[in-house]
Amino acid sequence: MAHLTKLTDTYKLSNGVEIPIVGFGTWQTPSGEVARQSVEDALKAGYRHIDTAAAYGNEQSVGDGLKASGLNRHDFFLTTKLWNDSHSYDKAMAAIDDSLTKLGTDYVDLYLIHWGNPVATRDHWQDANAETWRAMEDILKSGKARAIGVSNYRVKHLEELKKTANTMPMVNQMFLNPSDMQPEVTEWDAKHGLLNEAYSPLGTGKIFQVPELKKMAERYGKSVAQLVLRWSLQNDFLPLPKSVHASRIEENGQLFDFEISHHDMEIIDGLRGVAGLANDPDTVNF
Repeated sequence: MAHLTKLTDTYKLSNGVEIPIVGFGTWQTPSGEVARQSVEDALKAGYRHIDTAAAYGNEQSVGDGLKASGLNRHDFFLTTKLWNDSHSYDKAMAAIDDSLTKLGTDYVDLYLIHWGNPVATRDHWQDANAETWRAMEDILKSGKARAIGVSNYRVKHLEELKKTANTMPMVNQMFLNPSDMQPEVTEWDAKHGLLNEAYSPLGTGKIFQVPELKKMAERYGKSVAQLVLRWSLQNDFLPLPKSVHASRIEENGQLFDFEISHHDMEIIDGLRGVAGLANDPDTVNF
């Protein structure tokens, strides 16, 4: 288990880059004032890891929030992702530049391929992936990203990538929470040196209604969100909680004054399906 004492503790990626163990997610956060303010609030609450994506349409606002915080660029960790319309060498090389311009920075700390098998390249996804990954490797070499990885990849996509990759992904970001632990992928990742990042670590809102979690959170004197985020950390995942409310953002970062017992971890591990499952990357319609 990682050293768990504060938001700025880090996991070490396979290339030695350190990544703060909790990130602040911005998926579904509308661009403009809401995204800018939530990023500013997260940094104020002590988060030093911000996660966005080209597809979220809020990179510019996230960049504004980072700027408004007054922090130096090397004082926070920033992730963005390559969208499905840019799966080729040239398109990926152009996409990173577009993201950097919007974010107002020279580099991101982590750059991810958002989906492994988008509709646009589904009939030749293996080749498209290999080509796109070649661009990712060059983006890493150029210093425009300090680490590279993937998102929503299953074992078959990773095995395929492994055939042509010179550098393996350092991270796999996916839908990970008590409702879907994706054990086959997370075990493969751990074995091959990829860090498991959890988006939607609180599932959809449904997770808050799970009776076992409500009862357990009460027993620990914590919110359901705090309980589930702590569970994520104790599984060596890196959770990316998202909120636009300053008080919730702060609460989601308060995870370091309690520990979930082995027995309770097992109960939470057994909740598969209580709040939805991950989308299948081979059948998503985008």
